[in-house]
Amino acid sequence: MSTKHAITLDSSTARRYVDDNPSKYSAEFDFRSDTVTNPTVGMIESIKRCSLGDAVYQEDETTAAFESHVAQLLGKESGLFVPSGTAGNQIALRVLLTQPPHSVLADHRAHVVVAEAGGVASLSQALIQAVKPSNGVYLTLEDVKDAAVIDEDIHNAPTRVISLENTLGGTIMPLNETRRIAEFARKNGIKMHLDGARLWNATAAGAGSLEDFGSYFDSITVCFSKGLGAPVGSVLVGSAAFIRKANWIRKSIGGGMRQTGILTAAAWTALDEVYPKLVATHAIAKDLETFLLGLGIATELPVETNMLFMDLKKAGLRNEWLTKEGAKRGIKFGHGGRIVIHHQISATAVNALKDTIAHVVKLRDDGAYVSDDREEIKGYRG
Repeated sequence: MSTKHAITLDSSTARRYVDDNPSKYSAEFDFRSDTVTNPTVGMIESIKRCSLGDAVYQEDETTAAFESHVAQLLGKESGLFVPSGTAGNQIALRVLLTQPPHSVLADHRAHVVVAEAGGVASLSQALIQAVKPSNGVYLTLEDVKDAAVIDEDIHNAPTRVISLENTLGGTIMPLNETRRIAEFARKNGIKMHLDGARLWNATAAGAGSLEDFGSYFDSITVCFSKGLGAPVGSVLVGSAAFIRKANWIRKSIGGGMRQTGILTAAAWTALDEVYPKLVATHAIAKDLETFLLGLGIATELPVETNMLFMDLKKAGLRNEWLTKEGAKRGIKFGHGGRIVIHHQISATAVNALKDTIAHVVKLRDDGAYVSDDREEIKGYRG
């Protein structure tokens, strides 16, 4: 496969729904996550054309070209294909963290904090400094300064890595704030990692280029099986020396894979096919936000990309009511009021979703539900 695959955004896609014929996909009515999509015909066809070398021996041409291509997009020297975003994050932190005692500073909602099975502790013997953003949306330099441990007090675990996530909860970490935090980190000898699983969404929304964001981090993980809809995989990028060490760590945790061309070919096609469609998923999310506000339902976070989090408590609603009514219309809801738009959601599905929510609101108003004080199960909010 050529390394000259170009990424272009077609803004006209925002004026139409995302896939020309989404009804052929089982994910058409599934709003739980953007991980539930099915491989497209193009992805499956690309597998027929890929190389079949052994990637552990670094002999697979498709994988090597793809890793290099992704690294170049982010302004880095080298890339490493890994099975998942979790693997990429954990490998990166293991490389950046050298000797305990040490700690990783991150947003308290971050994937590395709440959704990676405690890997930072078990794999890197590191403390997590989970920080709540003062603005309720994203970490600022002031938040980081207040929490970071940069002295030599032996009672503390010094901050050695700042791990940011973009997007988080569908919201964008602004490029300028990223720059401010990175400058502080470099001044104090702290490494920077980015969980960029959905960085594609941030850049599609116009927050900055991939290379702009990449310039502020020592390591970055980008995912191809979330918003881009590939079957499997993420790529971790960094300096050549960083990736050499990361390859070693990947092998040590069982992440060495053989004929990965069949996976990287599909991921590359996902990048080419689906990245230009992300702007349309954002447009659907904004349309849904307007609809929800018309029903008196606010969102917990700003709707900036492809996610919405309904404030169920404020609206007097429960997720289980939505799940039950949605099932009657073939709609699959996530947890805690989360709605995620992906490229295989159809106009029919969006209308069914709106009908479901409106019907639940009517039933609530008619007194059909008995409310209670149980806390909603929210889980990972990214």
